[in-house]
Amino acid sequence: METDGRILVVEDQSSVRGCLEQILVMSGYEVFVARDGAEALAVLKAHNVDLILADIMMPNMDGYQLFERILENPEWVQIPFVYLTARVLESDVRYGKGLGVDDYLIKPVDAKNLLAVVRGKLRRAQRVAQTSGGTPHDTSGDGHRQPQSSPGVLCFGRLEIEVGEYRVWLDGEPVELSSTEFLLLERLALQANRVVPLPELLKATHGLETGYREASDLLRPLVRSIRRKLGHDAGDLGCIESVRGVGYRLVPTDVA
Repeated sequence: METDGRILVVEDQSSVRGCLEQILVMSGYEVFVARDGAEALAVLKAHNVDLILADIMMPNMDGYQLFERILENPEWVQIPFVYLTARVLESDVRYGKGLGVDDYLIKPVDAKNLLAVVRGKLRRAQRVAQTSGGTPHDTSGDGHRQPQSSPGVLCFGRLEIEVGEYRVWLDGEPVELSSTEFLLLERLALQANRVVPLPELLKATHGLETGYREASDLLRPLVRSIRRKLGHDAGDLGCIESVRGVGYRLVPTDVA
């Protein structure tokens, strides 16, 4: 039977898990369930999933650890990931978004809000897939890429960024970024050598409209993570320059 999408619900409380499953199934979705992050990884290995809803506080492997494992797998990194949690502190919400997750819902979750977020994330993922399809990938079996120029690839110094495809290479070697990290790097690359304001970057990565201070707090950990994954040491700006109180700028660099 055709469904509107395949959702993985990761929740250790059986009552909450069953309620979420019932809401989603009645709304036309195929649902897989897991009691913790370890079970979730087993589901992901066995089934194709379109979106993940995960609690944070779970035994064996919590939601933060699960998200980190997902980021390590190129086949899973593009799956929209939404936290479902009873943690309501603003610092917790900011931390979750700073990791690069797609959204953060507070329990108990209203069914209408849940379905609105699910539909929105799936719709966005579908648009990305439709607009980025058709670009050939010149890669070898080990993930290496032969440098090339094409309408969908931005070549900037030692970096190659495939627009909309969530693919990045450094010196021909693949770089694994979260979806939010990719969106940030992509936006900087599209305006390379120019300072991109913090609110504009936050709108591109998180879909939020806010002031400079909050935007800075949310974007700072993303930029640090990108710099690290591009081979730069802590404290090294690398190819992403920060302009204090204004924004970030992507510049060429010969430093690994």
